[in-house]
Amino acid sequence: MRVVLAEDSLLLREGLVRLLEETGAEVVAAVGDGPSLVEAVTAHRPDVAVVDVRMPPTFTDEGLRAALRIRREVPGTAILVLSQYVEESYAGDLLADGGGVGYLLKDRVSRLDELSDALTRVAGGGTVLDSEVVSALFTRRRDDPLAALTPREREVLALMAEGRRNTAIGRTLSLTQGTIEKHISAIFDKLALPPSDDDHRRVLAVLTWLRTNP
Repeated sequence: MRVVLAEDSLLLREGLVRLLEETGAEVVAAVGDGPSLVEAVTAHRPDVAVVDVRMPPTFTDEGLRAALRIRREVPGTAILVLSQYVEESYAGDLLADGGGVGYLLKDRVSRLDELSDALTRVAGGGTVLDSEVVSALFTRRRDDPLAALTPREREVLALMAEGRRNTAIGRTLSLTQGTIEKHISAIFDKLALPPSDDDHRRVLAVLTWLRTNP
């Protein structure tokens, strides 16, 4: 898997390069700002761009804007965002742009198995959200279409938002596959999602949640 990395801190950037290489990824470029990230992705056409949210010059949302630009100009590039903070709007903007995106907190990327799994899933078109991001997004939203969901259905949707498949959801919640399928079907019905490819409806379910105003 070919990766372009964007991180403004030199020490952290070097550390992330080593971690990514330990997962088996090939880091074809490592840069420190948004414009350089766009240039590197355009030049190297990697499978995944690993992006810090806050980079020079303002240290606000340069990484996000660069990631969204990449999605427009180099379609098919998966994006894995690493941040020290739970940025609600950033996660929403990324997921609203479709699959092949992820959002992890930096203090978790030292776990090679989680980093490797996240890279594989976003490169395959999946969606990966840190559990803390999912929790924060749920607790900050009120009076949304998800009010019709039961607590268990919310738990299932939270795990769906992390990019987990039915088998993993069943293991986490100690439920059978048949029960998980019934919960997911109920979620689709309550969110008024029309019959279509299940993967597409999973994304729409997460987007319905993320687009609800707090």
